[in-house]
Amino acid sequence: MDFFTAVFDALATTQIDLKLQKVEYLQANFYTYNMQHDIEIKSIKTPSYAPFCKVIHPTRLQRPKGGNSKEALAKILHSVAHIEYNAIDLGLDAAYRFRHLPLEYYYDFITLAGEEVLHFKLLESLLKELGYGYGDFFVHDNLFCAMQSTQTLIDRMALVHKGLEALGLDANPFVRKKIEQAQTPLKSQILAALDRILHDEIGHVSKGVKWLNYAQKLYNDNRSLCEILQGYDFNIIGKIPNIEARLEAGYSMQEIESLQQTLR
Repeated sequence: MDFFTAVFDALATTQIDLKLQKVEYLQANFYTYNMQHDIEIKSIKTPSYAPFCKVIHPTRLQRPKGGNSKEALAKILHSVAHIEYNAIDLGLDAAYRFRHLPLEYYYDFITLAGEEVLHFKLLESLLKELGYGYGDFFVHDNLFCAMQSTQTLIDRMALVHKGLEALGLDANPFVRKKIEQAQTPLKSQILAALDRILHDEIGHVSKGVKWLNYAQKLYNDNRSLCEILQGYDFNIIGKIPNIEARLEAGYSMQEIESLQQTLR
């Protein structure tokens, strides 16, 4: 089967379990696919989660301050699960949309999507133990909008995979603190899941760093990250950035400081 056809099929799938299975199959069988780079490039028009999630503006989302009730804890887990589910599609679209790149590029983003599947499964399982499921709470579509608005390799890598994925690195310690303070028998399981997600997401951001560098060299583009992102209305760095994780992922201290000064 053609690789790009199979990737778009997984991207467009709106049934949760089937999407997860298709991504896992893509990852396990990556080297068996043909690469027909010149086939038509299509786009999904609505988020793949739209059939089962109610989307509202992010400013209308009520974020619990703690997780001492089952519902509050479930809301925290649901918000992280939603990011991970979005990230599956972000990885798939990055692998599908940009053509005639090294095989390593496609392997990186199918691997990324596969790791996001694992993250989602961990969180979905914890949600179910609390008596909830993905789609039980309101969500936002910021990541989908970022995907739709970045149609060049440079912009996609800068905004989504180096930029917004690193925002998750900043958020992880604060989510972890809420869980540490919560009274729940699932505490150790949730913290282990968050630690696994942080570890893997550092690798995901490093892929964004690597392929942004590659794209800028390919197209002879010498703009800084801030210069690339100035045309986009997205928050790219947290109030308290996870400097250690960002540096490990490939950010420079100068980039972190520039983002704090110009784009927060």
